[in-house]
Amino acid sequence: MTRADEVLPGFAAGRINLASAGLGARALLATDEFFGPPERMLKDEPAVFHSGLYDDHGKWMDGWETRRRRGAGHDYAIIALAAKGRIAGFDVDTSHFTGNYPSACSIEACHSAEGPDEATEWVQLLPISDLGPNAHHFFAAQSDAVYSHVRLRIYPDGGVARLRVYGTPALDLKAAANDTIDLASCLSGGRVVAFSNGHYGHERLIAPGRGANMGDGWETRRRREPGYDWIIVKLAARGHVERIVVDTAHFKGNYPDACSLQAADLTGVAAGCDMLAASSAMFWNELLPHRKLSADSIHEYGADMLRFADPVTHVRLNIYPDGGVSRLRIYGRIAEEKRG
Repeated sequence: MTRADEVLPGFAAGRINLASAGLGARALLATDEFFGPPERMLKDEPAVFHSGLYDDHGKWMDGWETRRRRGAGHDYAIIALAAKGRIAGFDVDTSHFTGNYPSACSIEACHSAEGPDEATEWVQLLPISDLGPNAHHFFAAQSDAVYSHVRLRIYPDGGVARLRVYGTPALDLKAAANDTIDLASCLSGGRVVAFSNGHYGHERLIAPGRGANMGDGWETRRRREPGYDWIIVKLAARGHVERIVVDTAHFKGNYPDACSLQAADLTGVAAGCDMLAASSAMFWNELLPHRKLSADSIHEYGADMLRFADPVTHVRLNIYPDGGVSRLRIYGRIAEEKRG
């Protein structure tokens, strides 16, 4: 998640945090975690500071923090990304670390199906770079390769509140060619490109798993004028939709009364034209007609309920008139490449 007042650099636009614990990233190893384990560094919410909070090891800090080194060397941590993907850049966040931040950092990456070992070849994506206290440090990465793990090195020791690895999941189109997959999943490369309102959040609508609570999904503010709310998802790949799931988990007094879906094949539209998708969506074909919803429930719609069978690249979920949806799943098969 991103704070409302946090301005991200251009390389993060349209990309997800591959190091998000909420998406499945996990810490595999750290040379030291005396004051704080590396798992804290992967949390989705912004780092917090509690002035009077201490534990058995000393001051509690919201991040990964190593002890003070009394000899040569430096510390590092290895992170398994939530999905293999192409990395566009990093945020090494030292929020609240003022006298205990590292002087510098560097980052390497590798692709390893079974997990890195001593024989793994690592590629440096970020050379040794200066860090400062209590700040976000954004670094772009220049690589088109696909990676599954990153190794954050800190010099010589200290604390990092959050590590963000902005990138795009890499879907193996050949491997998935004959499978039914969730074409909307953010871990495959699906992404939200536009919405009418996301006052209480929208990023987790296409995240893995069921929502943990009412804050884990897409929810709009209460509509006080005619109309309805909508959200557009660019699918991970052009595909034939076979089944749709709309999950209102935890939304009980604020679930939408009904929903519908529209879809379109925007193959050939220039990359990055999300505004064009939003402006044309009202004319898209109806994929799922108007359907009533209920509180805190999984709603499944099979092929017999869908009205549009051609391949699509984008879907628009309409909710009437407003409310919250925990998860949207668009199950289908990858379509053959469009030619001409």
